[in-house]
Amino acid sequence: MAGEARIIDGKAAAATLRAEIGREVAAIKAARGLVPGLHVVLVGEDPASKVYVASKEKLAVEVGMNSVAHRLPAETTEAELLAKLAELNADDSVDGILVQLPLPKHIDTGRIIDAIDPAKDVDGLHPINAGLLAGGKNGLVPCTPLGCMLLLRQALPSLAGLDAVVIGRSELVGRPVAQLLLQADCTVTIAHSRTRDLASVARRADIVIAAVGRPHMVKADWIKPGATVIDVGINRLEDGKLAGDVDFTEAVKVAGAITPVPGGVGPMTIACLLKNTLTAFRARRG
Repeated sequence: MAGEARIIDGKAAAATLRAEIGREVAAIKAARGLVPGLHVVLVGEDPASKVYVASKEKLAVEVGMNSVAHRLPAETTEAELLAKLAELNADDSVDGILVQLPLPKHIDTGRIIDAIDPAKDVDGLHPINAGLLAGGKNGLVPCTPLGCMLLLRQALPSLAGLDAVVIGRSELVGRPVAQLLLQADCTVTIAHSRTRDLASVARRADIVIAAVGRPHMVKADWIKPGATVIDVGINRLEDGKLAGDVDFTEAVKVAGAITPVPGGVGPMTIACLLKNTLTAFRARRG
């Protein structure tokens, strides 16, 4: 249909990125006999977390990495989890450590993230990596924001000078993606639930990144005609279907390019986890 936005295909982009990583891992193995190692720690029986961890494990193996999942019971204490992380930090064959969130309520998430060696923090959540990102220096960047930027660059060859509005200010997505957009020379506004007249703030943007966790919150009339829309939201509706933070059916008629949910940012997040593991391997082992 004429006038519809170009769909930014995250599945295809993720497959391309994984193939590239697979070639690099094979080249490292051939040249040096080494293989990057990704270790994922899962505490408890959260069904969504179990699915994510299995998927991360499978895709890491597909690109030729050593992939190990440490599945710990829900009653694991904070001290036991910290001991496990100390062991992984000390193990030279481990390049990337990821603790699957959310953790059981009796464990302090902040303390656990702080305990991961920043050089192995492939989730990019350690305060040192957050600080490096804020200072425009090289560290490990959270996977979802990294995926957003790769998809954006696919849709827009040059980001310099564009107006970007990030809706959502979480430490996981909103803040880091704003830092990456600044590094790409965008003019960046971080908006959120307290922003006055959020619709008009969004409407002036060339790039809208929606990361609020509320289904269909961003309406078509919030979008400037021709803008690029990256929808980070993954919300499960009452009928079991997945929906993004953007009202896709209507927004697709206004935007210039848009990511779908599912099949947009989601697949890129795991591909970027593998990319971060390779980056950590290189930084650690030269």
